Amino acid sequence: MPTVIVATGNPGKLKEMQAFLQDLDWQLRLKPDGLEIEETGTSFLANARLKATEVAKALGEWAIADDSGLEVDALGGAPGIYSARYADSDANRIARLLQELDGQANRGAQFVCALALANPQGQIILETQGICRGEILKAPRGEGGFGYDPVFYVPHLGQTFAELSPRQKDIHSHRGIAFQQVLPQLKTLRLAAP
Repeated sequence: MPTVIVATGNPGKLKEMQAFLQDLDWQLRLKPDGLEIEETGTSFLANARLKATEVAKALGEWAIADDSGLEVDALGGAPGIYSARYADSDANRIARLLQELDGQANRGAQFVCALALANPQGQIILETQGICRGEILKAPRGEGGFGYDPVFYVPHLGQTFAELSPRQKDIHSHRGIAFQQVLPQLKTLRLAAP
């Protein structure tokens, strides 16, 4: 069974990736705590590539990385790659976002998830980007999810990400879309050691 390093220190992200990749005979492991990769890219895809490449080269193993966040039309794509650093907590990030959109008629937004897989030499073998369009509500709705989920409304579903069941979110979210796009190719890959 091939081992693939998930280029994150977040156990929640590892669990999420295991769910998306459960049909593959891969053993997923978190990157070591001491291996820090600075996200210096200017896009989600650049950061995903950077994390996958650097972790793969440092460990000499296959590595998969994702980078994701929220882009709001009226804010010129902000918070974008700074989504997690927009404020110091989920509640404060939402409060800042709603304050910046106060009085704004255009509430269009999208969640973006970029994925990249690197071989043990650090070469990107596969990459994709999943996008889920929606709009930002004026007040949070729903108890599930995390981050901006309570204010991200998907019109064709009639719910926010925080109102969706975990299974529905896996199918319709930016991350779910990204994994659905690459799963057919991932299933055909033969992950061998260098």
